[in-house]
Amino acid sequence: MLSYDLIILCLAAFGAGFVDSIVGGGGLVQLPALMMALPQYPVVTVLGTNKLVSVSGTAFSAYRFSKQIPFIRTIIVPAILSAFSFSFFGAYTVSIISNHFLRPLFMVLLFGVFVLTIKNKNFGLLDHDPNIDIPLWKPILIGSLLGFYDGFFGPGTGTFLIIAFVGLLGMTFVQGSAYAKMINLTTNIAALALFSLKGKFLFEYALPMIVFNVLGAVVGVRLALLKGNTFVRGLLRVMVFLTILKLGHQIYLEYFA
Repeated sequence: MLSYDLIILCLAAFGAGFVDSIVGGGGLVQLPALMMALPQYPVVTVLGTNKLVSVSGTAFSAYRFSKQIPFIRTIIVPAILSAFSFSFFGAYTVSIISNHFLRPLFMVLLFGVFVLTIKNKNFGLLDHDPNIDIPLWKPILIGSLLGFYDGFFGPGTGTFLIIAFVGLLGMTFVQGSAYAKMINLTTNIAALALFSLKGKFLFEYALPMIVFNVLGAVVGVRLALLKGNTFVRGLLRVMVFLTILKLGHQIYLEYFA
């Protein structure tokens, strides 16, 4: 018989898979649900279970996008390699350095992005010109910085990746989402490897949640490809705003509460 907690977690996994497949930020939905439903388990076990569920939906999203959006090897390969390497470095660094000082910085950056998507009407809506050579340092920079960020801090990595590919490489939001899924999959696998060494997974919760997370990703990718860049842009604004609120709440609790 299904428990109430498992039903809630499966619904959260569906919502996380849906949102994450389009603009990232699924962790804003799924992780709080896991934390509230499973307070009796160690945090590292809950985090590992969350990552196990998330990586499944991300893998499906990356696969589906790859069927529709052609990847340029000179962009995706160096970004993947640098992201994988630096995500390990970030995960190691967080074990020896507190990350609380990053929250105000990234909240300011996210607010700037939120304003940019409103002010710049063409941001993320114009197709990337495949004939323009992209300097190698750009995908390496994206992979290195955001791979490190994902291992070190994490929230909003998928959103930042989309913004980076759109802003630095001139992609549309749909193209940026496709590339972001590949990089996010890479960093998630790296994090999953580390979690497998530090704790166990709650498979009795993870397996049904994986099914719903993938179902959410199925719906999300289909809508993203069907509705196009305007839809993705609108949802991105919502997720950036919610991430700002989340970081702001954490800052308030840390410094003022």
